[in-house]
Amino acid sequence: MAGKRTLNAKNLQTLGAAALAELLIEVSAGNAVIQRRLRLALAAAGGADGAAQEVRKRLSSIARSTTFIDSAKRKALLADLEAQQQAITGPIATADPALAVELQVRLLELSEGVLDRCSDSTGAVIGLFQRGVDALATLAAAAGTKPEALVEYAAELLQENGYGQFEGLIPALAPVLGEAGLLQLEEALLERGGVDRYTMEQLVRGRGDLDGYLELFEPSQLTWPDTAAEVAGHLLRGGRAEQALAVLERAAKASQIMEAEAWHATRIAVLDALGRCEEAQQHRWQVFSKTLSIPLLRDYLQQLDDFADVEAEEQALAAAEQHPLPLAALQFLVFWPSLPRAARYVIEHCHDWDGDAYEIYEPAAERLSADHPVAASLLLRSMVVFALSMGRSKRYRYAAEHLRQCERLEARIDDWQGFESHASFMGRLREAFAQKWSFWQLLER
Repeated sequence: MAGKRTLNAKNLQTLGAAALAELLIEVSAGNAVIQRRLRLALAAAGGADGAAQEVRKRLSSIARSTTFIDSAKRKALLADLEAQQQAITGPIATADPALAVELQVRLLELSEGVLDRCSDSTGAVIGLFQRGVDALATLAAAAGTKPEALVEYAAELLQENGYGQFEGLIPALAPVLGEAGLLQLEEALLERGGVDRYTMEQLVRGRGDLDGYLELFEPSQLTWPDTAAEVAGHLLRGGRAEQALAVLERAAKASQIMEAEAWHATRIAVLDALGRCEEAQQHRWQVFSKTLSIPLLRDYLQQLDDFADVEAEEQALAAAEQHPLPLAALQFLVFWPSLPRAARYVIEHCHDWDGDAYEIYEPAAERLSADHPVAASLLLRSMVVFALSMGRSKRYRYAAEHLRQCERLEARIDDWQGFESHASFMGRLREAFAQKWSFWQLLER
């Protein structure tokens, strides 16, 4: 149970309104973001009109600003925009839904200018506007906004979509606009200068015009696995599974078909929808045996009868051990997981570990370290040798930590199974890479 001094709403309420007001004045001093939020809260308490006036004033101020927003200022900008968004979708929408729609459009119209002058390496700012698209659809539905007005709003926003912030606008508004509204939007966009391919696809799909959607693609485009998967997925959802399978088959001979995860997933879904479950299972196994995809194997096992999955899992583990790519086999065995097999595999293939793919080696070594310290040590050593032999100075800090892990693992190893001890490995490492003084300094620190 939280103590009386824990900072939470219930405990703060015991201070009383006067004390809280004084604290808010104190903590907001010199903090423009908090001050604006307090003014907005005061305006909202006075009714929707007051809150709307405050929001409109703030949005206009943001629109006029030309200051570059670096990463240090980004958090304050986000807090400011979030506060305006909450006011629009909260008290303003409750009291006057139509007014909320108008203000939401105004907020979204800021996006291009804000993103032009903003460092958004985290994607947080564009994410706020992308969520704002869904908010607009919700508000428009609640307000009963006329399709004609919504079409005008959407057409204007789509003209300012330089960062892709409105890519979700048409799918979000489609249920509100309906087929007639989407046709009006297409006409409005054509009048303003044309409709790009991506937008046209969204408009046609939104209207449920699958034949029109198919006509947008050249036959050669449907030989691309990812495109075929996307088109077939829409056909499947539209109840046209046979046609979806035909589209997929056009891309079946593509050179990179085995790596096309979306194509395989869609083909399996289509076969299941057609009641061709045995073919779907065969396809799951065929692709798994080539890719060692864990999600695909789990899906395959779930389709089997009770107890049959145990034998099938054993066959899958054996298939993984025979896979031509040792790194793929290691990744599968570790993350399935089957750690005893993975440890044995590491030892049996000790000469295959070059230490480059640290995103696989490092978590594998971590998982193996508890019960299989020899195997873990071999993987850690491979990463150290790679970093030093290739002169990857950015990895030296990690390589030093890998050596420290090896030292800790040594205390739990009674039998090195024919491999050299940690002391012997360290001696050979110092002799081979004595000139890497920056690394040894890191290790000594």
